[in-house]
Amino acid sequence: MRFFDFRQPTVPSPAKALPGRSQPIMTPGRHAILGTPLAGPWPDGTKTAVFGLGCFWGAEKDFWQLPGVVTTAVGYAGGSTPNPTYEEACTGRTGHAEGVLVAYDPARVSYEQLLRTFWEAHDPTQGMRQGNDMGTQYRSLILTADDEQRTTAEASRDAFQASLTKAGFGQISTEIAPAGPFYYAEDYHQQYLEKNPNGYNCDNSTGVSCPVGLGVSAGGESEASIKYVQVWAG
Repeated sequence: MRFFDFRQPTVPSPAKALPGRSQPIMTPGRHAILGTPLAGPWPDGTKTAVFGLGCFWGAEKDFWQLPGVVTTAVGYAGGSTPNPTYEEACTGRTGHAEGVLVAYDPARVSYEQLLRTFWEAHDPTQGMRQGNDMGTQYRSLILTADDEQRTTAEASRDAFQASLTKAGFGQISTEIAPAGPFYYAEDYHQQYLEKNPNGYNCDNSTGVSCPVGLGVSAGGESEASIKYVQVWAG
């Protein structure tokens, strides 16, 4: 008889994570829709944010459609393995989540507005999964550049929790942590749904509106930048 293991997946410690490699796996080019560089340079004043909300193919599209977004890119974030491949990330042994990097103009779109898109585009109560996509790489994640982003993210989480509770959902499991390196994913993942209009898109939103901007304190824009791994020589 075969027994199934229903234990919740866990993020491996750095000591148990895959070793990865010293060299980046790709050289980032330009955004397929916006035409802007995926890794900069960007206009003066551009801010950055990183989110994990399940499969990054559909998640990226949620952000590139927002006015004021300079560029978006998908990659691996929040884990230990340097320069992982997609196949390695899918094993759950890198510690990384599938992440979306958002570079944005704070004069046109605020960090709080990005957070609202984040919360409304997935179900943050599902732990190490989104819908049928299961594993630590699909966990809900906000990586913050500084204390200001962290405070704003935590305030938005608490506000959305109240709305979710009223709607009958459980506790938010989203990880909010300081940002480390963001490793760009392979080119075929970048703007995937633009290149593959009928491609897989895990829409697992709750249908609950996030009250960010309706009582949550402002001040989410940050001058600090997240460390992005340069993936070209020189």
